[in-house]
Amino acid sequence: MKKHMSLLLAQVLLLSTLTACSGQTADSSTSTPSTSDEQTSTNTDTKTTTSETTQPDTTDSEEGKTLVIYAWNEEFQSRFNDYYASKLPSDINVKWVITPNQNNQYQNKLDEDLLKQDAAAKDDKIDIFLVEADYALKYVDTEYTLDVKKDIGLTDADLVDQYTYTQKITTDSNGALKGVSWQATPGLFVYRRSIAKDVLGTDDPVEVQAALSDWEKFDAVAEKSAAKGYKMLSGFDDSYRTFSNNVSTPWVGSDNVIDIDDNLMKWVDQTKTYTDKGYNNKTSLWNDGWAKDQGLSGDVFGFFYSTWGINFTLLGNSLETPIAEGGKEEVGNGIFGDYAVCEGPQAYYWGGTWICAAKGTDNLGTIKDVMLTLTCDSDTMKQITLDTQDYTNNKAAMEEIGSSDFQSAFLGGQNHIKLFNASAKNISMDNISPYDQGLNESFQQAFMDYFNGTVTKDQALDNFYKDALIKYPELKRP
Repeated sequence: MKKHMSLLLAQVLLLSTLTACSGQTADSSTSTPSTSDEQTSTNTDTKTTTSETTQPDTTDSEEGKTLVIYAWNEEFQSRFNDYYASKLPSDINVKWVITPNQNNQYQNKLDEDLLKQDAAAKDDKIDIFLVEADYALKYVDTEYTLDVKKDIGLTDADLVDQYTYTQKITTDSNGALKGVSWQATPGLFVYRRSIAKDVLGTDDPVEVQAALSDWEKFDAVAEKSAAKGYKMLSGFDDSYRTFSNNVSTPWVGSDNVIDIDDNLMKWVDQTKTYTDKGYNNKTSLWNDGWAKDQGLSGDVFGFFYSTWGINFTLLGNSLETPIAEGGKEEVGNGIFGDYAVCEGPQAYYWGGTWICAAKGTDNLGTIKDVMLTLTCDSDTMKQITLDTQDYTNNKAAMEEIGSSDFQSAFLGGQNHIKLFNASAKNISMDNISPYDQGLNESFQQAFMDYFNGTVTKDQALDNFYKDALIKYPELKRP
C-alpha cells in the first residue's frame, strides 16, 4: 500500500505539472481573513492561500519555530484561533496553507508537497494536514501519517470519550489510529414544521419520527405530501448518504471487483420513483434550486442534514434577509424557527474533518497539545458546541448538553443535541474503503441521467462502470 501511495502521489504530481505547463488553472479561489499581524501570499496557479501569523520570540523551545498546517477552508483555522491559539508558545509561528477542494486542488497540493517532505526546508515541512472521511484512508494507510498513540503520545484514556466511528475512519490496516477529529457529524432529518402540520396534523418531533421511522413509512408520507402540493425531498441526491452509510459490503472486494450494494440500488429505485411521481424538484446538492427550496418560497417537506449543515448551511438559506445584508437570526426573518429535526428512517453521518500529523514534523509536542485540547478536552469541546452549535467529538460533553435545557432558536426551541447523541451511537463504519469518494461520486453522476430519463438503468450502470475503471484502472467490473 505504501508503494502504491508513493506511485499515486508521483502520478498526481506529474499530472499537476503537465496541467500547469498547459496554462490551465482552476476557477475557484479562497482567502483568509486579513489582520494586522498576518501576512498573506497567494499562488495563483494552485489557488493556494498561505498565511503566517508571527508572534514575538520570547522563550526557548526544542520544538520547531513554524507550525505548518494544510487545510481546504478556514473552519479548522477558526477553531484553532478561538480555542487553542492562546496556548501556543510565543516563539512558534503558524503558517496556514489553504487550498480549496474544488477540482481536487487540495489533495493535489497535499500530495505534491508530501512527496517533497523529506527534502523540504525545516520551516516548510508539513506538520498538520486535514482530511475528510471520503478519502481519509488514502493518507491514513501510508507512512505519510503518524500514529496518534505511538508517535504523538495520546493515550487510550485521552481518547476514551471520542465516538468510535470517528476513530475507525482514520485507523489504518494495521490497527493504528492516524487521525483525530474535534467534531462528530451524525445526521438527522430536518423538516418544515408548517408543512408537517399540514400533511401529518402535527409538528411534534416524536410524532413526526413515528411517521418517518423506516423507508416504507417515509414513502407513504411522500405520497401524502404530494397530495397536498408539497415535495418530500428537493432533489436526486438528498437521501444518498443515508443509503450509502448503511451498506452491508464495501465498494470493492478482495478480488478488486466493484460491488454495488443492494442498498445503493434501493436509493436508485426510490429516487427514480420520486422523480417520476413528482415527489422532488430534480435539484442537486449545493445548486441554486436546492438552496432556494430551503427558504421562504420552498415547498419541500424536509432535508437530510448532519450537524454542521443545520447551522452553517440550512440556517442561512432559510433567511429572507441574509446576515450580510443586515438580517438577523430571529423569528420573522424568512422561515427561521419553522424547522425541526427527527432521527429519520436510518442513522447516518455526513462530513467531518480529521487532524493528521505528517511524518517528518518537528513539532510533535505542539501537535500533541493541539490534539489533546481540540479533540479530547471535554471543557473545550463543550464550549465549542455552546458557542457555535457544532457537534463535537466528546460523548461526555454532548451527553451533558443533550440532557440540559439547551435550545436551538432556529429549530423552534428544540434540543437537537439530544437527538444527535442517539444517532451517533448507531453509526457504523465497518464498510468504508479507499474508493468511497470516487465511486460514490461516479455512481451518483451516472444515475442522474437515468433519473432525468435520458438513459436506461442498464445504460446508467454501464456508464458508472466505465467511469469507475477510468478512475481506478486496477478495479474490475462484475
